[in-house]
Amino acid sequence: MSSAFKLPNEYWSSLQVTPLDVENLHTFLFDHETPLPVSDLAIEFVEARIKAERNAVESKQKAGGKSFLPKDTYQTGDDLVFPAIEWKRGKVISLRPGVNPTVDDFDVLTVVMEDRSERMFAANLRSHFLNETPISIPESDEITSTSVLLEHGDSIERKLEASFTADEGLIKIASRWFPRALLIDITQGQLNLAEAVLDMSGGEPLRTEAIIKDIELPAGVNPKLAEFSLNYALQDDDRFDEVGPAGQILWCLHRLEPDFVREVPPSLQYTPIEYDRAALSSGMKNLEAQLDDELTPPEENDSRGDISSLTIALIYPHLRAGTLPMSARARKLFPTAYESPRVRFTLVDGKTKQRIPAWVVLDHGYVFGLREWYKSHQLIPGSLVQVKRGENPAEVIVEVKSQRSSKDWVRTVLIGKDGGFVFAMLKQPITAEFNDRMAVHVPDFKSLDPIWEKKRPFEDLVLLVMRELTKSNPQGHVHAQELYAAVNLVRRVPPAPLFALLEANPVFNHVGDLHFRLDEETV
Repeated sequence: MSSAFKLPNEYWSSLQVTPLDVENLHTFLFDHETPLPVSDLAIEFVEARIKAERNAVESKQKAGGKSFLPKDTYQTGDDLVFPAIEWKRGKVISLRPGVNPTVDDFDVLTVVMEDRSERMFAANLRSHFLNETPISIPESDEITSTSVLLEHGDSIERKLEASFTADEGLIKIASRWFPRALLIDITQGQLNLAEAVLDMSGGEPLRTEAIIKDIELPAGVNPKLAEFSLNYALQDDDRFDEVGPAGQILWCLHRLEPDFVREVPPSLQYTPIEYDRAALSSGMKNLEAQLDDELTPPEENDSRGDISSLTIALIYPHLRAGTLPMSARARKLFPTAYESPRVRFTLVDGKTKQRIPAWVVLDHGYVFGLREWYKSHQLIPGSLVQVKRGENPAEVIVEVKSQRSSKDWVRTVLIGKDGGFVFAMLKQPITAEFNDRMAVHVPDFKSLDPIWEKKRPFEDLVLLVMRELTKSNPQGHVHAQELYAAVNLVRRVPPAPLFALLEANPVFNHVGDLHFRLDEETV
């Protein structure tokens, strides 16, 4: 006979991973000789805990007395356990003959239960369904690792990760754990060969199995063990960089990675500006979220639901660097990695199907590799780029809504010989759709460099840009979105510090709907 085994929720929410638990998982990994992610090890951990707790309960139940079966006979003073009523215990305090014309002779036991209540049971019954048929247990009542991990999986995995990290006997590569003692020794000569293999690939990342073919590992070695051992050795060598998206390991040489992957492009470098975020109005925060600036705090820019596509209006710093901003929303469309701060993947032109090697730079929130693609489409600051989820996790689709080349009136920035700049509405060739408020034609990108190098104080620079923008507007006012795009022509600035300045400085008068006018008397 058996009874449904359960553990309270508090057991799983408050449990601590013990050294014995870790030792058992060591043994599990030794037996399988396969590196495993913490999610797989969590299954083994929970199943082992359930088994141990079930055994402990069963031992306790058996120690509580003889299991009651209706067919057996009992005496006063017997200690009994009742499987049919959740293994409750009791002691026989009296015994008398039973009377029922339809049943042969039987006994009636009076039992005082562990809660001090008294109950009567029929015994010495030759025929009763509990004598032969085990108590059936609905499957849903029985605890399983699946049900536990569904509710407590994240917490359990975090606790296991912490315990594994503290254990010197375990090592982790690309989210998979393995006993250090089983690693194959990778020599310096083999690492030099691996460097040569990657050198010959010309900067194109390679899978570990492609590198193994040319580094002469001992014959007969478990392939998964060999791969994990090489991954560990490569990870420990500064020459190599693991750049694969989550679930895929790719190796590249640090020195062959593009400059703007190893270092933030000059046009994207931001010197933090102090500001009071509480000064931002709700309208400003809504606009901030729409702009998808990678420097916007994630909690303000994050869209909780999943997304399959996003349209981004380019600002000058990204167009100049050949990058895309990776805001909190955009991150959901691009590959991530378990550990590496750089991820190599492929952008696919949604129209031409051109495949573009690209990099996600996770630490700094941008995607690099689009400079030539931008040039081929003749994009300007304010051009719209649509980003869509690819057919597989290592691909992302980019597309420009092209239009037949024509001349259109567009705000244009002109640079004087004295290093000053003005805005003028001029006819310019346009080949793609753009955001009206953010579009600015820049005849020569390099002409803006001296203005960047002057590094004017932030407030002075915003005032200068605002004054120039108002000259090209008959109403004399400027929208916050226009100002954001224009200021980023001459300095990398996220929306929030700029919007906070508009609210805090009395020289900027809000005239409604995020439009601002200069109060020249205050200037």
